[in-house]
Amino acid sequence: MFGRSSAGRRALTAAALTVLSLGVIAPASAAPTGPLAPVSASLVSTLGTVADALPMSVLVHGTDLAAADAAVRAAGLTKLTSFSRIGVVAATGTAGQVRAARTLPGVTYVEGNDPIQFFASSGTTATRSRLAQQTLVGANGAKLDGTGVSVAVIDSGIDPTHPAFTGADGATRVVRSLKGVCLTEADPTTSCLLDVPTFVDTDLLAVGGHGTHVNGIAAGNNYTLSDGTTVGGSAPGAKIVSLSVGAALLIIGADSALNWVLENHAAPCGAGVPASTCPPIKVINNSYGPSGGGEFDPNSATVKIQRQLAAEGVVTVWANGNDGGDGSANLSNPAGTDPTPGILSVASYNDLGTGTRDGSVSEFSSRGATANSATWPDISAPGENIVSACRLYLPICATGLQPMNGPGLLDLGTYNVISGTSMAAPQITGIVAQLFQAAPSASPGDIENALKSTAYKYAAGAPYQPVGPYTTSYDKGTGLVDVVAAVAAL
Repeated sequence: MFGRSSAGRRALTAAALTVLSLGVIAPASAAPTGPLAPVSASLVSTLGTVADALPMSVLVHGTDLAAADAAVRAAGLTKLTSFSRIGVVAATGTAGQVRAARTLPGVTYVEGNDPIQFFASSGTTATRSRLAQQTLVGANGAKLDGTGVSVAVIDSGIDPTHPAFTGADGATRVVRSLKGVCLTEADPTTSCLLDVPTFVDTDLLAVGGHGTHVNGIAAGNNYTLSDGTTVGGSAPGAKIVSLSVGAALLIIGADSALNWVLENHAAPCGAGVPASTCPPIKVINNSYGPSGGGEFDPNSATVKIQRQLAAEGVVTVWANGNDGGDGSANLSNPAGTDPTPGILSVASYNDLGTGTRDGSVSEFSSRGATANSATWPDISAPGENIVSACRLYLPICATGLQPMNGPGLLDLGTYNVISGTSMAAPQITGIVAQLFQAAPSASPGDIENALKSTAYKYAAGAPYQPVGPYTTSYDKGTGLVDVVAAVAAL
C-alpha cells in the first residue's frame, strides 16, 4: 500500500535522548525509617548508590491518588502532574526525598523517569489495507478508510499543513493537537500537556520529523507522487489527535500523553463537539520505547494506563523495537508484551522490493526470547523503506536520503523514506481504525483476535509454534497483517 524505493536504505534515528536537569531542590524530609515501597528496576541501583542531593524525577504510585499526593507533599517532592485514574503522581526532587517517599503510608511503588527513544532507523500493498479501502465499506456505509474513528499518535508532533493531512474540504484532519511541557518549561503545569492550535507545526517546534512520518503512515491521504510512487495511510479517512512529547523522550511525558487519552478518548475535542466532527479515539500509536528492550513491569504507570484503556474500548499499539537479535535474549519493547487483549506489539516486515506478502522479517526488528513466548511480538507489518510525509528541513527526514516531491507544485521534498518498527506500528494503528469502522461494537480483544487469527504466514525467519489459540514466532509474531481477512473475521 505504501510507496517503496528499491534504493531505500535504513538510516540511524536522529532522535537523541536527553536527561533534563531539574535544578536545585529542597533538602529531603526525615530519613527513611519504615518499610520501603518497591521501586522499578532502574531505581534500584540508583537509590542504592547516589547521594541524597542528586536531583531526579519519579512516578509515585499510591493506594489511591490522595495517598500518592500526600506522600509527595510529605517527602518534600514537587508535583509535576497526576494520573487520577490510576492513583499516580509524577514529581521532581532529590534522591533523599524519593527515599523518604518510599517509607510513607499508602505508597505502593516508585518508578523512575526512564529515557525512551523513537524506533526509526532511518509500504507496500502487502497488508491489503488499500484493497480493503477500495472494495469494502464500514458499518456507516462509507468506504473502509477509517471514517468515523479518531487515531491518537504520541510522538514528536505533526505538521498539520502537510498535504498528507488535508481533508477534501481543504481543512486539516488534525482535530486536536497538544504539546507536552513537563520538564521542558521553567514553570511546569499540573497537566503536562497544553492545547495548541491545529494549524501549528508541533513537529517543527520539537525539531523532529518522526511524528509527521508516523502520522502519514497511519492516516495520510492517498496520493500518486510526481515520480509515480503511491503513498497513503491505512486510514486516510480517520481524524488525527496529535500528542507531541518532543524529540527527546522521558517516560513521564509519554505517560502523561497516554493518560490524557484515557481521560478524553470518548470526546477528544470536548463534550460540545459532535462525533461527526471529532470522533472518539479508538486506537493509540506508540512508536517509542527503551533501547535494548527490558523486562515487562506490570506495576508501571504505562501498563496501568493501557490496561484501563483496553477496558474502555481503546486499542494500544507499540513498535516492538529496532534491536534485532537472534532469540537468545528478549529485546522486545516491554510495554508491548503486555498480555492484555487489545495491546499489540508490531514487528517489521520487509517485502524485499517485490510488493508481495512473501518477504522477510527486517534484520533490525527486535526479537523476543525463544524460551519465553510472552516476549514475542504479536504481528508484523511493513516497516522497511517506507515513504511517508517528511519535510527535508527536519532532522529525522534528512536521514532518509530519498526526498520526493508531493502532489502540489510547491510540495518540494515533502516525502521521504525511513525504516524501523516505528513505521510498522502505525500501519497497524490505521488498520485498527479500519476494523473499528467495520465493526464499531468490537472490543479491543475482538480486534486483536481478528488480526492475529487471520495473519498471513510468511515463511522467512523462525518457524511458527502453537501458543494459546495462535501459531506464532519469536521474530515476527503471528505473521503479516491481512486487513481483508481480518474484516471478514469480524
